[in-house]
Amino acid sequence: MPDAFAIGRLNHVALVVDDLSAATATWRDTLGATVSEPQALPEHGVTVVFVDLPNTRIELLAPLGDGSPVSRFLEKHRVGGMHHVCVEVEDIRSARDHLIERGARVLGDGEPKTGAHGNPVLFLHPADLHGTLLELEETGTRVGHGSGEH
Repeated sequence: MPDAFAIGRLNHVALVVDDLSAATATWRDTLGATVSEPQALPEHGVTVVFVDLPNTRIELLAPLGDGSPVSRFLEKHRVGGMHHVCVEVEDIRSARDHLIERGARVLGDGEPKTGAHGNPVLFLHPADLHGTLLELEETGTRVGHGSGEH
């Protein structure tokens, strides 16, 4: 019997930025995109702004507090850059278990945390995905972007 698991659609691409206000202004004023208000996520050590595009989102990330994981990223990439790709899954725990059975490593303690959209999220080790940090976001039956939801 074929394996039933498959990742869902692209939810967002996350970019670490060295200046969140300037990056937000560029996406809003120069590129004409709709942007959210900044949202602090202390559990993740970041402040985020979402840029809504017709087919996905861009997540702008800036460090929040001491020891932010994106501070280390900015030490290596002084002006910022792509941090991770987020894909949707229907059931994050069964996705996690499926991926671990196939050798993927989940970062942290392996338990989902609440992400910026209020949904459970997990991150997979970039070494297991050819250099890309992958975020899984449980969306269940959520419908598409463009509905004004963040």
